[in-house]
Amino acid sequence: MPEPKLILVPTPIGNLEDMTLRALRTLREADLVLAEDTRTTGQLLKHFEISKPLQSYHNYNEHQAVAGLVQRIRAGQTVALVSDAGTPGISDPGFLLVRACLREGLAVECLPGPTALVPALVKSGLPCDRFVFEGFLPHKKGRQTRLKALALEDRTVVLYESPYRVLRCLQELRAHLGGQRLASVSRELSKLYEETLTGPLDELIAHFTAKEAKGEIVIVVAGRPGKGEE
Repeated sequence: MPEPKLILVPTPIGNLEDMTLRALRTLREADLVLAEDTRTTGQLLKHFEISKPLQSYHNYNEHQAVAGLVQRIRAGQTVALVSDAGTPGISDPGFLLVRACLREGLAVECLPGPTALVPALVKSGLPCDRFVFEGFLPHKKGRQTRLKALALEDRTVVLYESPYRVLRCLQELRAHLGGQRLASVSRELSKLYEETLTGPLDELIAHFTAKEAKGEIVIVVAGRPGKGEE
């Protein structure tokens, strides 16, 4: 009999062909699937002809749900956690449940799979041997503090951003890092209209001032130049 466990299952960030055979088998074998949005995950399961009990698990209920889920796993169930897209725990719910399971001595497994930050970083043309992932910057409190810290960062920086705030984010980066700092903006990764633009922040700002951004956005920014590189 399989060991009861929590399994984090990455799902496609756009192209359904990125769903792995292992992920499909895991979802078919799980006793319960936790979903950030049960409608989104329900459509995914229907596409792959998988029928499983779904339970909502998102930022607004995860604190209340953790104890009950730990009990279910301890009782012998295998629980699969998915987010709307990508790998659970990366700017999506997952951390609290993983930590709780580990504290209780329960097995946790994470399948390899899609996440937007890696393809955006690799195709940016910026150094990717050393990088820092910042996720979404704070909307208000702490935002300026993080931007000031990024101005001192010598590693490549990866950010997630809403298409509605991408221009503002680029402008703030320019204010702290300078208009000639190289950066890359990727949108709609793995989808039909995938696009990546790389250039100085000044050029990216001009582009997105003239053309509204659409789709999920990943911003990659070059680290602070070393002495003699400016």
